[in-house]
Amino acid sequence: MKLAMIGLGKMGMNMARRLMQDDHEVVAHDLNEEAIQQISREGAAGATSLQEVVEQLSAPRIVWIMLPAGKPVEETISRLSELLEPEDIIIDGGNSFYKDDRRRYEALQTAGIRYMDVGVSGGIWGLQVGYCMMVGGDEAVFNFLEPIFKTLAPKDGYLYCGKSGAGHFVKMVHNGIEYGLMQAYGEGFEILDASEFAESFDYAKIAHLWNQGSVIRSWLLELAEDAFNKSAELTDITGYVQDSGEGRWTVQQAVDTGVPAEVITLSLMRRFRSRQQDPFSERVLAALRREFGGHAVVSKEK
Repeated sequence: MKLAMIGLGKMGMNMARRLMQDDHEVVAHDLNEEAIQQISREGAAGATSLQEVVEQLSAPRIVWIMLPAGKPVEETISRLSELLEPEDIIIDGGNSFYKDDRRRYEALQTAGIRYMDVGVSGGIWGLQVGYCMMVGGDEAVFNFLEPIFKTLAPKDGYLYCGKSGAGHFVKMVHNGIEYGLMQAYGEGFEILDASEFAESFDYAKIAHLWNQGSVIRSWLLELAEDAFNKSAELTDITGYVQDSGEGRWTVQQAVDTGVPAEVITLSLMRRFRSRQQDPFSERVLAALRREFGGHAVVSKEK
């Protein structure tokens, strides 16, 4: 099939490569002209504007967007809606909020343009092992696009999840679960590192060991092994942990539907805490202990 890939970052670039490896034709566009030139040298048709993208495709045109959620996606879809024709297809493969999908679906439907939301997981390893994809939108459009999903995914690695928004909703919850898993691994290794045995521990070997048939084996643990092999005590990085939105949306969804989600919620709060230096709340705690119990405090150096 022939399709466009809009956004040639870590995910979009490798997805374009995987598609071309299976003989799909790719028209590639990015604001970074060097990225366009790079993928063009590998066989893609480069396009320096959305107008050029549309001109190089034939009906029904398929445009896959791999951009950060929010304004970049909104602006791109708005411009594409002016360029595309009825029966053309826009796929948002980023991490958009599912309610935004439903709004876009309705707006584009009035123009006859098809809209699909595809939650994509796989990171920088997807080129080699494939991408797990969660698809929402019209099932007939899903069936038409299935050859693309088969190429991008490993065996059994894609699923039609339901109406518009369902794909990104499943991906949102997926990422919320990811928060909890990562937090549990982080806490576990911190307990190891604070123990009397820490001096003899090799954390890369422990991560490798736990992946050999144990009940906590996972790809995240494989990545932990890789990270510890690069830096045994992770001294090359700080503990600042960003979040891209899905964890917040998952927690809000839990609140809206009355579902207790303690682990995911606390793991999100811990990410917020990781970005603070000398947080005010901790100073309040120290001051209160000093006031009611005369406990010692650590004064700041002037």
